[in-house]
Amino acid sequence: MKRRHIIFSTLASVAVCAAGPAFSQTASAVSASGYPSRPIRMIVPFPAGGATDILARALSQKLGEKIGQPVIVDNRPGAGGTIGADAASKAAADGYTLLLATSSTHSIGPAINPKIPYNAETDFTPIAYVASSPNIVLVPNSSPAKTMRQFIDYARKNPGRLNYASSGNGTIVHLTSEYFKAQSDTYILHIPYRGTALAMPDLISGKLDVLFDSFVTGMPHVKDGKLRALAVTSLKRTALAPDLPAVAETLPGFESVTWFGVYGPKGLPADLAGKVNQAVNSALADSDVKERFARLGAEPTGGTPQAFAAMVKSDTNKWKKIISERKISAE
Repeated sequence: MKRRHIIFSTLASVAVCAAGPAFSQTASAVSASGYPSRPIRMIVPFPAGGATDILARALSQKLGEKIGQPVIVDNRPGAGGTIGADAASKAAADGYTLLLATSSTHSIGPAINPKIPYNAETDFTPIAYVASSPNIVLVPNSSPAKTMRQFIDYARKNPGRLNYASSGNGTIVHLTSEYFKAQSDTYILHIPYRGTALAMPDLISGKLDVLFDSFVTGMPHVKDGKLRALAVTSLKRTALAPDLPAVAETLPGFESVTWFGVYGPKGLPADLAGKVNQAVNSALADSDVKERFARLGAEPTGGTPQAFAAMVKSDTNKWKKIISERKISAE
């Protein structure tokens, strides 16, 4: 009797082990199908009312509708986005904390400041590429250059005599300008300001020669006839201004955009990341979201987590190279 009991127990154990993968898959499916069962928090590492915050709120509202639970924006500003990103990296990997990251938190920040408290590549789970926003190349109306090619030729003929403004050392405007100088083989002097809005009067008056401003803040001055736009810095022409050529039409491969994307903490299960990814892509296809993004100078992107991760890695490597070669610091 005892022998039969041992044999039965052994056979039962073998049967359970053999069925293990099936049971695991079923448990995983239940976990994914039950998510989310409560509101989701989306950390925005910049202040309320700014462009990133407004974009996050447009996305979160529609994302909540698509995924079946409210997505609540949690602003955690400070240190160029580092504080909020760090908080997201330390959250539980259960799908209830997301991060709306930008090129500042995951490309430029890590490239220019190796002392940030997180590893942008290993401490997060990439979920979805949300949107991109180009810069716009602005010159005074008095500039002799009416095209990108003419500006490059003009700068090459006058090395060290032209200047450009930026919103400060280590900012996207500064790095884009230095990237342009490297690609175009020009020598243009840097004049940092505390924000491009403060540089606008000097650009309009002709004291400055060029500014690679954000599309949102720069384009109104072009529409008002105060400045001339030469190009956009997206790889191809943008639907935001289809008549403006891309810098890449003159300098092949040139691209500088501010990107926005959704991450989860490290270790987020693939099925949960996939569910959020599907909901984000569905939200980005909504006409209201597209319209609200356009008002911010951003174009929806979407795609797979893998494509998003590859884009961020390429973007980070590009800025690391520029920062190293041009000896740029945030100081």
